[in-house]
Amino acid sequence: MNLEQSFKNIDRKLWKNVDNALDYMEQTSWIIFLKYIDDLEDEIKFKSELKNKKYEKLFKKDFQWKNWAYKENARENLNGEDLIDFVQNKLFPYLSSFKNDKHEIGTLHYKIGEIFSEITNKITDGYILRDILDISNELRFKTEDEKFQFTNLYESKLKQMGNAGRNGGQYYTPRPLIDSIVDIIDPKPGETIIDPSAGSCGFLAKAYKNLINKKNLSTKEVDLIKKKSIFGIENKGLAFITGTMNLVLHGIDSPNLTKMNTLNTNTFNLNEKDRFDIILANPPFAGSETEQIQLNFPIKTSLTYLLFMQYFMKILKKKGRAGIIIKNTFLSNKDKAHVAIRKELLSNFNLHTILDLPANVFSVGVQTVALFFEKGQSTKSIWYYQLNLDRNLGITNPLNEKDLKEFLSLKDSRKDTKNSWIVNIDEISTKDFNLEAVNPNIEEEKIEDTKKVLEEINFYEEQNTGYEKELKIILNENRTKKTN
Repeated sequence: MNLEQSFKNIDRKLWKNVDNALDYMEQTSWIIFLKYIDDLEDEIKFKSELKNKKYEKLFKKDFQWKNWAYKENARENLNGEDLIDFVQNKLFPYLSSFKNDKHEIGTLHYKIGEIFSEITNKITDGYILRDILDISNELRFKTEDEKFQFTNLYESKLKQMGNAGRNGGQYYTPRPLIDSIVDIIDPKPGETIIDPSAGSCGFLAKAYKNLINKKNLSTKEVDLIKKKSIFGIENKGLAFITGTMNLVLHGIDSPNLTKMNTLNTNTFNLNEKDRFDIILANPPFAGSETEQIQLNFPIKTSLTYLLFMQYFMKILKKKGRAGIIIKNTFLSNKDKAHVAIRKELLSNFNLHTILDLPANVFSVGVQTVALFFEKGQSTKSIWYYQLNLDRNLGITNPLNEKDLKEFLSLKDSRKDTKNSWIVNIDEISTKDFNLEAVNPNIEEEKIEDTKKVLEEINFYEEQNTGYEKELKIILNENRTKKTN
């Protein structure tokens, strides 16, 4: 049975026992994650034996996948209520205890503890769970091709989760947009990359893919990319497990993904070792923070996305670069916090490009922009590109690669076109530092169109005026005849 068919079979079983797409993704992830680890350990054990080395498995014998999830090997032939009891009262507590063991935070051991401390088994029917486990046993992660196919299928499930109403949008950024942003930033081997609002780790997975596919990488460089180049922070349990799974499937066996609230970081105490060469991020569009968290930042505001913006600016190394998505209100809101942050951005960073995105790029329907900036020099000019499409975006009609083709082709030349223009720093008001994306080329077209419409209106008004005069004469003549 192929991977796609296996996923469909899991779908049919799981939907009988979960409420929505978010629950579906959580439950699918923990099951497949454990199956993946089992295959991964088999591979490591095999390679170790070839070198006459002993490999000790992560889990005790009773909790190894083959000894409880394989029907033919399962202790006491676990099924029904016995299977649910084992999973909820033995397996999950055992795995969550890994977080308390004496293992380094970056290890897979610790990561497993973090994941299973945050989630619960929501499959309450043991016979449905048994069927899902039997299907999952057909999945294989032995070859690179199998892993590649599964990664693509997993990405499609993340997309479905991203479309799952208002709350789902935080987990999924459209892949064509991620690809474009990462391609523009162009990470290099040896650089450190972070997404402080990692979600399902789409940015980090793409950055890793770009790095690992560079030509002529040495073994040392590959090891550095896998272990010390890609970093993420995520606070929500579901996003944390899907993000971890996503990075693992892409080839990072022990992702540097930390579960915490990024905004709890005191930005006044950051050292150079805490900073990064590259930031790739799509922070939450909404939300407000407590006064206690606001104390971690120089510019006081309760708005979550503005605090994230300050965090980005603080943790970027000198000459570091960033590609981030943010609400378009950041460009023009006139309150003190917005104005102060824009001033800081223009003064100490080169904000060289703003991509103005159309409505409904995200399922939550928030209007957004992508900002590209470098730390260490002030902004001299900004190249704007307005993504004007000839269709309305939506769940069934999402953003695609072709939509961003012209933007990518113009990014280096920074040409002035119907959809792009340059604003020099001396054109920006020093009163409010308004950066609103107002396309002067479209405005000119509108003016010309308006002139034509006015001319036509005037013409018809003149025609109607003449007609009204004739009508009045005829009416007066008729009245005179009747009087006589």
